[in-house]
Amino acid sequence: MMPLEGLRVLDASTILAGPLCCRILGDFGADVIKIEHPRTGDSMRGHGEQKNGVPLWWKEISRNKRTVGLDLGRPEGAALFLRLASTADVVVENFRPGTFERWGIGPDRLHEANRGLVIVRLTGFGQTGRYARRPGFGTLAEAMSGFAAMTGWPDGPPTLPSFGLADSICGIAASSAALMALRYREQCGGGGQVVDLSILEPIMAALGPAPTVYHQLGVIQQRHGNRSTNNAPRNTYQTRDGSWVAVSTSAQRIAERVMTLVGHPEVIDEPWFQSGRGRVTHVDLLDAYVGGWIAERTRAEVLDAFAQAGAAIAPVYDAKDIVEDPHIRETQMITEVPDEDLGPMLMHNVMWRLSASPGRVRFTGRALGADTDEVFGELGQTAEELAALRESGVIG
Repeated sequence: MMPLEGLRVLDASTILAGPLCCRILGDFGADVIKIEHPRTGDSMRGHGEQKNGVPLWWKEISRNKRTVGLDLGRPEGAALFLRLASTADVVVENFRPGTFERWGIGPDRLHEANRGLVIVRLTGFGQTGRYARRPGFGTLAEAMSGFAAMTGWPDGPPTLPSFGLADSICGIAASSAALMALRYREQCGGGGQVVDLSILEPIMAALGPAPTVYHQLGVIQQRHGNRSTNNAPRNTYQTRDGSWVAVSTSAQRIAERVMTLVGHPEVIDEPWFQSGRGRVTHVDLLDAYVGGWIAERTRAEVLDAFAQAGAAIAPVYDAKDIVEDPHIRETQMITEVPDEDLGPMLMHNVMWRLSASPGRVRFTGRALGADTDEVFGELGQTAEELAALRESGVIG
């Protein structure tokens, strides 16, 4: 038995943060019902690479979800959604504040239908405040959180990630928030509540205490490339055969082992070497020692020497390296899942391992409306009623 079996989640969100939250819940057994517009579907279907017209990202982000085409903006669609919500434990939505209310399915109406419902609302800037009604995307959060200002080279521009970083952090946070609200419901007599989570806040938390440092010291963190302001040596270095490796020396003993390995144990006794911040004051010297030693050896030689010395290093991987890494395959961080369109597919496994109740990928993302008749049939809708709703464009 998986830990979330018996829970029903309605995924009425789009693009990434909400769908990832619901995917995590589905990975651990929740019955996730994906709600999409019956004609256009979730825009996520158009993101990323495709094979033979089949969107690959969709197969992963919408795995373990039954899919329903339902126009929430139509009164008939809103009525069906309220009926469906009366059977659910969690609703996840990420429309602009006021949209669900305008459709007649805001929290008040949802809680009339189901007082125990947990409603997770994901937006760019939250449900309140002067920015609440602004369009909100992960890119904007990456800019406003301080991430872009802190990322890149000192003489270069602020740098944005080329992937959905803020959305992904928010999606993981949202799954935790949903479970906290469910736990509260369990403890306190069955009442649901609203979770108000912005894309901005989780990535701000991930970046560390920059606002605290500014408030207390007036210091604004600058861009340092791949270096750290907290320890050195910490960087990426190129090997003789053109590969790249990353070295970290967050622990004092590791820093000492690295410098002994690269042939400069004399620096270990310097007063400035005794702390990470002290080592940062001599980062150019340390990078020259480490980088010079690594540049004279192949990646295999470097990795082997660091392993024998008990020093921290990792190769810089691309997707091919990830797929071929024996540890990643052995521990099933990547798993193979059968798909009705593409056959066996490799994708990320569930995010964490539970020894007694592990999650699993039961099926991949499905076609738009693949489960509409099944889901609404469970509510008692007849075949004739479903046909009429489909003809009018309410379902798909």
